[in-house]
Amino acid sequence: MSDLRMDLRQEACNWLAAGRAAVVVEVAAHRGSVPREAGTRMLVAADAVLGTIGGGHLELKAIADARALLAKGGGAAEQRIALGPTLGQCCGGTLTLRFTPLDQAAPQRWVPAPPRFTLQVYGAGHVGRAIVKLLEGIDCRVQWIDERESEFPAHPLPPHIERVCVEPVEAEVATAAPGSFFLVLTHSHDLDLALTQVILQRGDFAWFGLIGSATKRARFEHRMLERGIPPDQLARMACPIGLPGITGKEPEVLAVAVVAQLLQLSS
Repeated sequence: MSDLRMDLRQEACNWLAAGRAAVVVEVAAHRGSVPREAGTRMLVAADAVLGTIGGGHLELKAIADARALLAKGGGAAEQRIALGPTLGQCCGGTLTLRFTPLDQAAPQRWVPAPPRFTLQVYGAGHVGRAIVKLLEGIDCRVQWIDERESEFPAHPLPPHIERVCVEPVEAEVATAAPGSFFLVLTHSHDLDLALTQVILQRGDFAWFGLIGSATKRARFEHRMLERGIPPDQLARMACPIGLPGITGKEPEVLAVAVVAQLLQLSS
């Protein structure tokens, strides 16, 4: 299970409370090109692994070393690893791995990394579902909003994605934190228009994307100008959406282009 789809801190606390023997493997420091940066953790038990420090030979060796530490009941230890000379990996960087028995690691004190971005997604149609499916594996915070309960998938969503069924949906715009991302792709042009106005009037968004063609953008710009939205604010609206150069109108293709755009904006 990826550490982006679960709360590794909470899982570590659960294991600790249950008395489960495990080792926390942490990237304590890094330099140069490495699979994961300092602060990345992985939880290793004799029969399970949660999280990842990047995969490959590095991770396989770290799991083996953590289990050896478990078997002999040793204390904390560190390893400095040059990925090229030591493991034959082409990354070329160096890192320090810290191995700490779970009962010494105090997981309740771990400070969670901030999410890549906070996003409100309006619309649970084909494209909305495809986008949210990709976001399930990304460290972000999402409110997925639609007035139609039947459009949401039946399966449970990871904790970082909140499903919101409410009417009118426009009222949810005010609940987002300043600097949030907004993505509008509802089933209704009228609803898209209403959401566009409320988001542009709010103005403190980091990014606002509206599904549609250049023709839809021109029509919406005309309507917004009539309603008093200044041109410089309209210029901040992304429509069409998606990273340029990725062609195709299938929901899954558009979802890849949009999520890539979100990641580029938040890097």
